[in-house]
Amino acid sequence: MDAAFQQDLVKVVPRLRRFAYALTGSKDAGDDLVQSACERALRNPAAFQPGTRLDSWMYRIIQNLWLDDKRKQKVRGTQVDADSVSLSDQGTEVQRLDDRMTLAQVRVAVEALPEDQKSVLVLVAIEGVNYREAAEILGIPVGTIMSRLSRARDRLLEIVEASAANGSRKAG
Repeated sequence: MDAAFQQDLVKVVPRLRRFAYALTGSKDAGDDLVQSACERALRNPAAFQPGTRLDSWMYRIIQNLWLDDKRKQKVRGTQVDADSVSLSDQGTEVQRLDDRMTLAQVRVAVEALPEDQKSVLVLVAIEGVNYREAAEILGIPVGTIMSRLSRARDRLLEIVEASAANGSRKAG
């Protein structure tokens, strides 16, 4: 196996972890997803096309593994690990309670998005992938990326505003 390929793969792991965490909503599940994707890539490095972007190829692998798992969950039902259910600021040490609440609301809102919108939002808004790259990764047209991203942002805003409105009614 090519040592350069392995080194390049190691370099993209932090970005892959962010992407997987955003998709799964769980550090552990995200790490498992990245591990599975890396195992798949290392078992078959010849599938990678030299001259193309390794990160895009790995995002696509993660996306496919995640969608496969989502399909399996529909058949067997979602299992929740009670120990992993928590709200965390992921080490950013957000000091203000309202910032933490907003962060939690956004996380819940992202989880509520349809899978296709969630994938686009994570790639573009969190990973900073441009529309063309996101379209290549997901195998869809750029126009579809733009419309899904727009719908995802609109839906996020609706969910967060509704959550804030519910919170102020409960407090009052």
